Amino acid sequence: MYYFPSQPPYLLIFIGLFMAVTSGAALSGTLKTIVIKWRKEGGANSGSRLSSQQLLFPFLGITLGVNLFLCSGLAVFGFPNFLACAVGIPLSLLTCALVWFQLGSMLTYAGARGMQSLDLDSMS
Repeated sequence: MYYFPSQPPYLLIFIGLFMAVTSGAALSGTLKTIVIKWRKEGGANSGSRLSSQQLLFPFLGITLGVNLFLCSGLAVFGFPNFLACAVGIPLSLLTCALVWFQLGSMLTYAGARGMQSLDLDSMS
C-alpha cells in the first residue's frame, strides 16, 4: 500500500522557504545593527538581554518557516500529514532551540570578552 497525496503541498514548501529566508535576512540585519552598537558603546555597556529580545521575532519567523518547509517537504515525499507534522515539528523546534541557545551563548561570550575573541582567523 502506497500513499500518494492527491494535492501535494508545493505552495506551502515555497511559503515556508520564503518565510525562513526573509526572516534570516532580518535576523542578519538585526545582528549587524547590534554588533555596530556594541562597537560604539562597548559590549559590557549594552545589555545582552535587550539584544536577545530584538532577535526573538526574526528568529521565530525562521523557526516557523523551517517548520512549515520541513512538514510540507515530508508530506510531498509521501508521509501522511499527521506523520509529517509528528516528525517535522519536534525536529525543527529542537534544532531551532539548540541554535537559539548557541546564539545566546555566543552573544554573551562576545559581550564579555569583545568581538576580537570570536575571530578564528587570528588563531593561526
